Amino acid sequence: MEKKLLETYLKENLAEKTALSYLYTINHFLKVNTKAKRFKYQDILDYMNEVGKMHSNTDYQVRILSAIKKYYDYLVMCGDRTDHPCRQLTIKKINNRMIQVQDLFSTEELQMLLGRENRYQHLDFRNQVLISLLIYQGLSSQELVNLRVQDIDLDAATVYIKGSANQNKRTMELMNKQMIIFSKYINEVRPQLLKGTSSALLLGKLGRPISVDGIHAVLESLKMLFPDRKLNPKTIRMSVICNWLNEKKMSLEKTQELAGHKWPGTTEKYIKVNNLQQREMINKFFPIN
Repeated sequence: MEKKLLETYLKENLAEKTALSYLYTINHFLKVNTKAKRFKYQDILDYMNEVGKMHSNTDYQVRILSAIKKYYDYLVMCGDRTDHPCRQLTIKKINNRMIQVQDLFSTEELQMLLGRENRYQHLDFRNQVLISLLIYQGLSSQELVNLRVQDIDLDAATVYIKGSANQNKRTMELMNKQMIIFSKYINEVRPQLLKGTSSALLLGKLGRPISVDGIHAVLESLKMLFPDRKLNPKTIRMSVICNWLNEKKMSLEKTQELAGHKWPGTTEKYIKVNNLQQREMINKFFPIN
Protein backbone atom coordinates (compact mmCIF):
# COMPACT_ATOMS: atom_id res chain seq x y z
CA MET A 1 0.00 0.00 0.00
CA GLU A 2 2.78 2.42 0.95
CA LYS A 3 4.66 1.72 -2.30
CA LYS A 4 1.51 2.53 -4.26
CA LEU A 5 1.14 5.82 -2.41
CA LEU A 6 4.78 6.64 -3.10
CA GLU A 7 4.30 5.90 -6.80
CA THR A 8 1.25 8.16 -6.89
CA TYR A 9 3.16 10.94 -5.13
CA LEU A 10 6.05 10.74 -7.60
CA LYS A 11 3.76 10.75 -10.64
CA GLU A 12 1.90 13.77 -9.30
CA ASN A 13 5.11 15.75 -8.82
CA LEU A 14 7.34 14.55 -11.66
CA ALA A 15 7.19 13.69 -15.32
CA GLU A 16 6.09 10.07 -15.71
CA LYS A 17 9.43 8.86 -17.06
CA THR A 18 11.30 10.58 -14.22
CA ALA A 19 8.79 9.27 -11.66
CA LEU A 20 9.32 5.66 -12.80
CA SER A 21 13.10 6.08 -12.79
CA TYR A 22 13.01 7.56 -9.28
CA LEU A 23 10.68 4.79 -8.08
CA TYR A 24 13.09 2.12 -9.30
CA THR A 25 16.02 3.86 -7.57
CA ILE A 26 14.08 4.33 -4.33
CA ASN A 27 12.95 0.70 -4.27
CA HIS A 28 16.56 -0.43 -4.65
CA PHE A 29 17.65 2.00 -1.92
CA LEU A 30 14.99 0.61 0.45
CA LYS A 31 15.84 -2.98 -0.42
CA VAL A 32 19.50 -2.64 0.55
CA ASN A 33 18.80 -0.30 3.47
CA THR A 34 15.98 -1.80 5.53
CA LYS A 35 16.22 1.00 8.13
CA ALA A 36 16.27 3.81 5.56
CA LYS A 37 13.07 5.31 6.93
CA ARG A 38 15.03 6.39 10.04
CA PHE A 39 18.29 7.25 8.29
CA LYS A 40 20.23 10.32 9.36
CA TYR A 41 22.47 12.56 7.28
CA GLN A 42 25.58 10.47 7.93
CA ASP A 43 23.81 7.24 6.88
CA ILE A 44 22.86 8.75 3.53
CA LEU A 45 26.33 10.24 3.09
CA ASP A 46 27.82 6.78 3.69
CA TYR A 47 25.45 5.26 1.15
CA MET A 48 26.30 7.89 -1.47
CA ASN A 49 30.01 7.31 -0.82
CA GLU A 50 29.43 3.62 -1.63
CA VAL A 51 27.55 4.61 -4.78
CA GLY A 52 30.49 6.83 -5.71
CA LYS A 53 32.92 3.92 -5.33
CA MET A 54 30.89 1.80 -7.74
CA HIS A 55 29.92 4.57 -10.17
CA SER A 56 32.37 7.40 -10.78
CA ASN A 57 29.97 9.21 -13.13
CA THR A 58 28.87 12.34 -11.27
CA ASP A 59 25.64 12.72 -13.26
CA TYR A 60 24.64 9.19 -12.24
CA GLN A 61 25.33 9.99 -8.57
CA VAL A 62 23.23 13.15 -8.83
CA ARG A 63 20.28 11.16 -10.22
CA ILE A 64 20.53 8.64 -7.38
CA LEU A 65 20.65 11.36 -4.72
CA SER A 66 17.77 13.26 -6.35
CA ALA A 67 15.58 10.17 -6.13
CA ILE A 68 16.52 9.58 -2.49
CA LYS A 69 15.74 13.21 -1.64
CA LYS A 70 12.31 12.78 -3.22
CA TYR A 71 11.70 9.74 -1.00
CA TYR A 72 12.35 11.81 2.13
CA ASP A 73 10.21 14.64 0.70
CA TYR A 74 7.43 12.04 0.55
CA LEU A 75 8.00 10.94 4.17
CA VAL A 76 7.86 14.56 5.37
CA MET A 77 4.70 15.17 3.34
CA CYS A 78 3.07 12.08 4.90
CA GLY A 79 4.09 13.09 8.41
CA ASP A 80 6.27 10.01 8.85
CA ARG A 81 9.23 12.34 9.46
CA THR A 82 9.46 15.90 10.71
CA ASP A 83 12.96 16.42 9.28
CA HIS A 84 14.61 15.92 5.91
CA PRO A 85 17.99 14.23 6.51
CA CYS A 86 19.67 15.06 3.22
CA ARG A 87 18.08 18.19 1.77
CA GLN A 88 21.42 20.06 1.92
CA LEU A 89 23.50 17.17 0.57
CA THR A 90 24.89 17.75 -2.91
CA ILE A 91 27.22 15.93 -5.26
CA LYS A 92 30.42 17.54 -6.44
CA LYS A 93 33.53 16.22 -8.12
CA ILE A 94 36.00 16.08 -5.27
CA ASN A 95 39.69 16.75 -5.50
CA ASN A 96 41.28 13.77 -3.77
CA ARG A 97 44.18 15.82 -2.44
CA MET A 98 43.90 15.66 1.33
CA ILE A 99 44.73 18.55 3.61
CA GLN A 100 48.24 18.28 5.10
CA VAL A 101 46.94 18.39 8.66
CA GLN A 102 50.41 18.00 10.18
CA ASP A 103 51.26 21.53 8.98
CA LEU A 104 48.32 23.12 10.78
CA PHE A 105 48.00 24.61 14.28
CA SER A 106 46.55 23.01 17.39
CA THR A 107 43.91 24.77 19.49
CA GLU A 108 46.55 25.63 22.11
CA GLU A 109 48.83 27.15 19.48
CA LEU A 110 45.99 29.27 18.08
CA GLN A 111 45.24 30.58 21.58
CA MET A 112 48.76 32.05 21.67
CA LEU A 113 47.72 34.54 18.97
CA LEU A 114 45.44 36.37 21.41
CA GLY A 115 48.25 37.13 23.85
CA ARG A 116 50.10 39.71 21.73
CA GLU A 117 49.62 43.37 22.63
CA ASN A 118 49.42 46.29 20.20
CA ARG A 119 50.97 49.70 20.84
CA TYR A 120 47.68 51.33 19.77
CA GLN A 121 45.25 50.67 22.64
CA HIS A 122 42.11 50.87 20.50
CA LEU A 123 43.57 48.41 18.04
CA ASP A 124 44.15 45.93 20.85
CA PHE A 125 40.40 45.42 21.19
CA ARG A 126 39.91 45.43 17.41
CA ASN A 127 42.63 42.80 17.02
CA GLN A 128 41.18 40.62 19.78
CA VAL A 129 37.79 40.69 18.04
CA LEU A 130 39.40 39.91 14.68
CA ILE A 131 41.68 37.12 15.91
CA SER A 132 38.99 35.55 18.09
CA LEU A 133 36.72 35.27 15.05
CA LEU A 134 39.57 33.56 13.23
CA ILE A 135 40.50 31.06 15.94
CA TYR A 136 37.06 30.32 17.44
CA GLN A 137 34.66 30.62 14.49
CA GLY A 138 37.15 29.85 11.71
CA LEU A 139 36.06 32.72 9.46
CA SER A 140 37.84 33.49 6.21
CA SER A 141 39.44 36.88 5.63
CA GLN A 142 36.68 37.84 3.18
CA GLU A 143 33.99 36.86 5.69
CA LEU A 144 35.68 39.11 8.25
CA VAL A 145 35.71 42.01 5.80
CA ASN A 146 32.01 41.45 5.04
CA LEU A 147 30.90 41.48 8.70
CA ARG A 148 28.66 44.34 9.77
CA VAL A 149 27.92 45.57 13.28
CA GLN A 150 24.35 44.32 12.95
CA ASP A 151 25.65 40.80 12.28
CA ILE A 152 26.72 40.60 15.94
CA ASP A 153 23.87 39.85 18.35
CA LEU A 154 25.24 40.45 21.84
CA ASP A 155 21.96 39.44 23.50
CA ALA A 156 21.89 36.06 21.73
CA ALA A 157 25.70 35.77 21.74
CA THR A 158 25.82 34.96 18.03
CA VAL A 159 27.49 36.14 14.84
CA TYR A 160 25.76 35.89 11.46
CA ILE A 161 27.97 35.11 8.47
CA LYS A 162 26.56 35.91 5.04
CA GLY A 163 26.68 33.28 2.33
CA SER A 164 28.74 33.54 -0.84
CA ALA A 165 29.41 31.58 -4.01
CA ASN A 166 31.81 29.35 -2.07
CA GLN A 167 30.41 29.35 1.47
CA ASN A 168 26.98 28.78 3.02
CA LYS A 169 25.45 31.38 5.32
CA ARG A 170 25.36 30.44 8.97
CA THR A 171 24.79 31.74 12.48
CA MET A 172 27.48 30.79 14.99
CA GLU A 173 27.66 31.05 18.75
CA LEU A 174 30.14 33.40 20.35
CA MET A 175 32.19 32.08 23.25
CA ASN A 176 31.77 33.60 26.71
CA LYS A 177 35.32 34.97 26.59
CA GLN A 178 34.44 36.88 23.42
CA MET A 179 31.41 38.67 24.85
CA ILE A 180 33.21 41.28 27.01
CA ILE A 181 35.68 42.05 24.21
CA PHE A 182 32.92 42.41 21.60
CA SER A 183 30.75 44.57 23.84
CA LYS A 184 33.57 47.00 24.66
CA TYR A 185 34.75 47.14 21.04
CA ILE A 186 31.29 47.75 19.53
CA ASN A 187 30.02 50.18 22.17
CA GLU A 188 33.17 52.09 23.13
CA VAL A 189 36.22 51.47 20.96
CA ARG A 190 34.73 51.27 17.47
CA PRO A 191 32.90 54.65 17.73
CA GLN A 192 36.23 56.29 18.60
CA LEU A 193 37.99 54.60 15.68
CA LEU A 194 35.28 55.33 13.10
CA LYS A 195 35.87 58.08 10.56
CA GLY A 196 32.83 58.93 8.47
CA THR A 197 29.93 56.49 8.28
CA SER A 198 30.24 52.74 7.88
CA SER A 199 28.49 49.66 9.25
CA ALA A 200 31.61 47.49 8.82
CA LEU A 201 32.43 45.71 12.08
CA LEU A 202 36.21 45.78 11.69
CA LEU A 203 37.96 49.09 11.09
CA GLY A 204 41.56 49.93 10.24
CA LYS A 205 43.66 52.36 12.30
CA LEU A 206 42.56 55.17 9.97
CA GLY A 207 38.94 54.50 10.85
CA ARG A 208 37.94 52.98 7.50
CA PRO A 209 36.64 49.43 6.92
CA ILE A 210 39.48 46.95 7.12
CA SER A 211 40.59 45.19 3.92
CA VAL A 212 41.80 41.64 3.33
CA ASP A 213 45.35 43.03 3.12
CA GLY A 214 44.75 44.77 6.45
CA ILE A 215 43.78 41.46 8.06
CA HIS A 216 46.97 39.87 6.74
CA ALA A 217 48.93 42.81 8.17
CA VAL A 218 47.48 42.16 11.63
CA LEU A 219 48.88 38.63 11.51
CA GLU A 220 52.27 39.73 10.15
CA SER A 221 53.61 40.62 13.58
CA LEU A 222 52.50 37.25 14.96
CA LYS A 223 54.50 35.15 12.49
CA MET A 224 57.50 35.22 14.83
CA LEU A 225 55.58 32.80 17.07
CA PHE A 226 55.81 30.14 14.36
CA PRO A 227 58.81 31.09 12.18
CA ASP A 228 58.91 27.77 10.31
CA ARG A 229 55.22 27.58 9.42
CA LYS A 230 52.76 29.55 7.33
CA LEU A 231 50.52 31.74 9.48
CA ASN A 232 47.72 33.49 7.60
CA PRO A 233 43.90 33.61 7.72
CA LYS A 234 43.66 30.58 5.44
CA THR A 235 45.89 28.29 7.52
CA ILE A 236 44.15 29.45 10.72
CA ARG A 237 40.74 28.63 9.26
CA MET A 238 42.00 25.25 8.05
CA SER A 239 43.42 24.56 11.51
CA VAL A 240 40.12 25.40 13.23
CA ILE A 241 38.16 23.07 10.93
CA CYS A 242 40.73 20.32 11.43
CA ASN A 243 40.55 20.75 15.21
CA TRP A 244 36.73 20.60 15.21
CA LEU A 245 36.91 17.21 13.54
CA ASN A 246 39.96 15.66 15.12
CA GLU A 247 40.40 17.30 18.54
CA LYS A 248 36.79 17.99 19.50
CA LYS A 249 35.45 14.96 17.62
CA MET A 250 32.57 16.87 16.05
CA SER A 251 30.51 15.00 13.48
CA LEU A 252 31.20 15.58 9.81
CA GLU A 253 27.73 17.12 9.37
CA LYS A 254 28.18 19.58 12.26
CA THR A 255 31.68 20.55 11.09
CA GLN A 256 30.43 21.12 7.55
CA GLU A 257 27.69 23.37 8.93
CA LEU A 258 30.07 25.43 11.10
CA ALA A 259 32.63 25.77 8.32
CA GLY A 260 29.99 26.83 5.81
CA HIS A 261 31.18 24.20 3.33
CA LYS A 262 28.74 23.56 0.51
CA TRP A 263 29.92 19.96 0.00
CA PRO A 264 30.74 17.28 2.60
CA GLY A 265 33.71 16.20 0.49
CA THR A 266 35.39 19.53 1.29
CA THR A 267 35.08 18.81 5.01
CA GLU A 268 36.18 15.19 4.70
CA LYS A 269 39.63 16.32 3.58
CA TYR A 270 40.35 17.47 7.14
CA ILE A 271 39.89 14.04 8.74
CA LYS A 272 43.18 12.96 10.24
CA VAL A 273 43.94 9.27 9.64
CA ASN A 274 46.14 7.77 12.33
CA ASN A 275 48.80 5.14 11.72
CA LEU A 276 46.61 2.29 13.01
CA GLN A 277 43.81 3.24 10.63
CA GLN A 278 46.29 3.47 7.78
CA ARG A 279 47.58 -0.03 8.52
CA GLU A 280 44.03 -1.38 8.70
CA MET A 281 43.23 0.17 5.30
CA ILE A 282 46.41 -1.27 3.77
CA ASN A 283 45.68 -4.73 5.18
CA LYS A 284 42.11 -4.54 3.91
CA PHE A 285 42.94 -3.63 0.33
CA PHE A 286 46.45 -5.06 0.05
CA PRO A 287 46.49 -8.15 2.33
CA ILE A 288 49.77 -9.97 2.87
CA ASN A 289 49.40 -13.60 1.82
